[in-house]
Amino acid sequence: QVQLVESGGGLVQPGGSLRLSCAASGSIFSIYVMGWYRQAPGKQRDLVASITSIGRVNYADSVKGRFTISRDNAKNTVYLQMNSLKPEDTAVYYCKTPATWGQGTQVTVSS
Repeated sequence: QVQLVESGGGLVQPGGSLRLSCAASGSIFSIYVMGWYRQAPGKQRDLVASITSIGRVNYADSVKGRFTISRDNAKNTVYLQMNSLKPEDTAVYYCKTPATWGQGTQVTVSS
C-alpha cells in the first residue's frame, strides 16, 4: 500500500491562504477516493474534503466555497487549497486513502 506524506502547513493570519500537498509513495491512479481530514485539540477527526478518481468532490459544509481539493495522478499528489482561513480551521490536517493515513501537518490560523 502507498505511504502518504503531507506538507504545506504552517501559521497564517485569518483571511490568508495555504495549500496542502499529500505526496504518495506509489501510484494513486487506481485509488478510487482520497480525502483530507482534520482534527482540532480535544475534538474528533472529521472529513474536510474528498475526491474520487473521476474527479467527483465532496466538502464539509464548514469549508464549502473556501477550500478546493484536487489530485494530480501523474504526480501521485493530492492538494487542498485553503482560502479565507478562519481561526476555527486550526487543526492537524491528514491525508487518507481507504487503506492508510498520512502523519498529518499542522495548520494554525491566528493573528
